Amino acid sequence: MQFPESWLRSFCNPALNTQELAELLTMSGLEVEELRPVAPPFHGIVVAEILTAEQHPNADKLRVCTVNAGGTETLQIVCGAPNARAGIRVPLATIGAELPPGEDGKPFKIGKGKLRGVESFGMLCSARELKLSEDHGGLLELAADAPIGQNIREHLKLDDTLFTLKLTPNLAHCLSVYGIAREVSALTGSPLLKPEFAPVAVKHDAQLPVSIEAADLCGRFSGRIVRGVNTQVQTPAWMVERLERCGQRSVSPLVDISNYVMFEFGRPSHIFDLDKIHDGLVVRWAKQGETLKLLNGSTIELDETVGVIADSKEVESLAGIMGGDATAVSDDTKNVYVEAAFWWPKAVAGRSRKFNFSTDAGHRFERGVDPAQTVEHIERITQLILEVCGGEAGPMDDQTTQLPARKPVTLRVARAAKIIGMPLTQAQCATVFQRLGLEFTEGEGTLTVTPPSWRFDILIEEDLIEEVIRVLGYPNLPDTPPLAPVVGKVRSESRASVHALRHALAGRDYFETVNFSFVESRWEQELAGNANPIQLLNPIAAPLAVMRTSLIGSLVQVLRYNLTRKAPRVRVFEIGRVFLRDASIIESDSTIAGVRQPMRVAALAWGAADQSQWSQRDRAVDFFDVKGDLEALFAPRQLQFVAAEHPALHPGRSARVLLDGREIGVVGELHPKWRQGYELPSAPVLFELDLDAVLALTLPKGQGVQRQQSVLRDIAVIVGEQVTHDALIGTINAAHDGLIRSAKLFDVFKPAQANAEMQAGERSMAVRLELLDEETTLTDERIEQAVARVLAALGEKLGARLRG
Repeated sequence: MQFPESWLRSFCNPALNTQELAELLTMSGLEVEELRPVAPPFHGIVVAEILTAEQHPNADKLRVCTVNAGGTETLQIVCGAPNARAGIRVPLATIGAELPPGEDGKPFKIGKGKLRGVESFGMLCSARELKLSEDHGGLLELAADAPIGQNIREHLKLDDTLFTLKLTPNLAHCLSVYGIAREVSALTGSPLLKPEFAPVAVKHDAQLPVSIEAADLCGRFSGRIVRGVNTQVQTPAWMVERLERCGQRSVSPLVDISNYVMFEFGRPSHIFDLDKIHDGLVVRWAKQGETLKLLNGSTIELDETVGVIADSKEVESLAGIMGGDATAVSDDTKNVYVEAAFWWPKAVAGRSRKFNFSTDAGHRFERGVDPAQTVEHIERITQLILEVCGGEAGPMDDQTTQLPARKPVTLRVARAAKIIGMPLTQAQCATVFQRLGLEFTEGEGTLTVTPPSWRFDILIEEDLIEEVIRVLGYPNLPDTPPLAPVVGKVRSESRASVHALRHALAGRDYFETVNFSFVESRWEQELAGNANPIQLLNPIAAPLAVMRTSLIGSLVQVLRYNLTRKAPRVRVFEIGRVFLRDASIIESDSTIAGVRQPMRVAALAWGAADQSQWSQRDRAVDFFDVKGDLEALFAPRQLQFVAAEHPALHPGRSARVLLDGREIGVVGELHPKWRQGYELPSAPVLFELDLDAVLALTLPKGQGVQRQQSVLRDIAVIVGEQVTHDALIGTINAAHDGLIRSAKLFDVFKPAQANAEMQAGERSMAVRLELLDEETTLTDERIEQAVARVLAALGEKLGARLRG
């Protein structure tokens, strides 16, 4: 929100300088993002009138002008501007004047000069030379009644400051100069100039038929016809000046008037060319397949989620956002229909971004615009139209269907004092509400406020508490040290901290990344297999339209970002939340009905397995490298990996991760079709796990040093190629009677071709068994019996036979 300080002070003029006013606004929640002077420093420039403009005798593009600058004598100025002519009033830099600094940062001083043999006693200036705009088409032409000799800074009010506020979404009532002035008045106690909206004289009885078919779209619709307007007049200079200082360029008188009232009172409106409307207007939801050509020249396709204003033939306006090109006012317009409405914020929110653009009107309506003053603001617009463009106004048409209900909110003074952290009286709270213009009733230690029509942000008690301290002033909060003792909270030893997990992953050479929880719908469909993700009603960007159910898409995008910047090796991880549909979740302070939000940890590895070094050759990271990282993270807990299919992963190089028999995530290489689809030079390896399972710890149990010596036995069995490592070790562990302490695979052998010992499709797997009895020394007989039981179990369950 940008506006000039002078416009604000025309409504409320507190006894504060510019810096103090900016500090006050910032400390009350209206952050002043920037203070900028309207014009850079310069001096010695006055209003002058060109009396004569003769052709230069020695130059085709120069003119010799006689100029009246308010002195006793006229001045001779040589000027090359194409619009230099007799009768206009322009800025004149007199001898000794200083123009704004140039590219070198030094001011440009004006002295007596000679151009092509003709003396010049000053310089006539363009807006660009004064750094007022980039227009360099000629001299800056001033009003015909500009006082000759007056300082140009005074005449153009250049000693003004532009305020730029960074407003939070709840401050919709501050999206106008008057709204901010109302806040300044409440904060400082300075009087507020309240506008009067006197009804204009009604000169005819013509009305345009309007029908509201969607009460959930439009709560109130007001309008009137104005006939006989002249749209070819110039917008008044004072209006153009204020619009430009709000960051809005002048377009045409009618458009400028509509924009002016929007910045003045926060009321977006629309002016139709009455003669281009067929029969009447209908306010309704759009129909699938309808199209609309907007004022910005683009044509959009509509659906049932978008509100429109239509006539009997076609859609004419996008409700609360932008008008249509078909009924736009032009230089030929003679009769207009002025409209101001209350559009429900939920009916407007997100619609602009749906069509990849945004407007000032949509920005205001989706936050909430006062529904109580549509008629008053049309009176203001009509008054300006009659003053600038002339014409005759018709009667007001005002229809109301359904307006927001303002539910009373009760403030408990004791609770407010507790939350704010300083003593507070009921009288202080009452004074704050009076200054803010809030109606209230008092009880024993309570004040019940009925929010006014312009306050959409007062819904709960905390909103009122914020208003109290905001007006009383945050700087008035006492510097009170905490009274409660600071006691460290001891974390359970059965759960690791997220910070410790970050350290562990960083120790495995992964870098942390943080990504948005809203992602592209393509990622969900392709990488998570989710055809029905949770849609965002108001996405910050069109592609980021759904909530993620997996972290994999975010990590793949991070990889692509790094590859475009020529990163040779990428290892990243993220700890974040995902959003799953779950009908069992009920609404609470920490949950949303129907949505489960678990935390997950995911990582991605791409490129070389290790940093380049002289002792080994580079090799690409593979499934087993990342599997090893997982086992290291969970040690001493044992993980199991079971072959599985996942929408994002290679079907032959991915697995489900099991912990104590429970699935906690997946690990694997990115699917080849997604490697191609996302334009990756090679496939990364990823894992995604449930965070709670990763953080859970098994408490260590103490045991004595073994008193007996363990015994090692190696066995080599011939099995089919389909027998996996997990199946082999699992069968061994299930077969022994407590003597086998561990079993580790140390060799796999497959002959180049079938022989008498091993047939095609078979291989040899060698396992080292460690046997131990804590109580007695093992005998050869017991060892052989234990090994025999293992071999028998392997033969029975896996079809294994001992290799000779």
